[in-house]
Order: sequence, then C-alpha cells, then structure tokens
Amino acid sequence: MLGLFNFFGRSEGLKALDQAFREFDVHPDIVPEAVKLATIKLLQKASAADYVLRDADYEKAAKLLCYSILGHDQFVASNTLAAAELAEQRVEDAIDAGDSIDAKLILLAVHSSIIHPTLADQLDSDANY
Repeated sequence: MLGLFNFFGRSEGLKALDQAFREFDVHPDIVPEAVKLATIKLLQKASAADYVLRDADYEKAAKLLCYSILGHDQFVASNTLAAAELAEQRVEDAIDAGDSIDAKLILLAVHSSIIHPTLADQLDSDANY
C-alpha cells in the first residue's frame, strides 16, 4: 500500500518490467500499472517458491505483451522479423496449450483491453474452432 504513494520508490520488479517494455519499443506508461502488477504476480506464481525473478524473465513476459499490444506489423517495424516470428509462435503455442504462463499473459492483455485488434481477431477465430 505504501508503494502506491511512492514512499519507497518503485519495486525492482516493476523497474525491470518497465525497462523490458522499453526494449521492445513500448513506453511503460502505455501499459496500465494493474497489468504490470498482474504480470509480476503471474511470473512469481509460475516459478518455484524460492526462485528470484531475473531480468530475462521480465523480458520474456514483456516481449509477449508488447507483441500483443503492438500487433505483428508494428512489432516488426519496432523490433525484428525474427523476434516477431518467435512471439507469434509463442501465441500459437499458448493457444494450443491453454494453461501456460504465455496463455495467461495473453488473457491478461485481452481482459485489460490492451490487445491489438488483429491479434484479438486471431484469438477469436481460433476459439470458434
């Protein structure tokens, strides 16, 4: 609660996640704080109890969320085609798996209304089959 008033500054997890968003060309202010906090909670739940999240964990989550926010074309323009193809494969794998950390991150993007319309349409069409 006190963190809300910035008495102690931002947590290391939020700082790392914000930096990861910047690396994939999404300004952290575009992503609601609730989404960031939920992302960190999902990452913590998916890891072992004594596991300390690393920058790579935040980057992996941010990459998928940035792809979800920007959509394929803008993600390619901001990053690389190879990075977009990897993110797209993660989306497809998440749809197939149904209950992976990636699926939960995509669902978070859907429910927070930050998902790109073309990706939302793709998810909707996959759900109809």
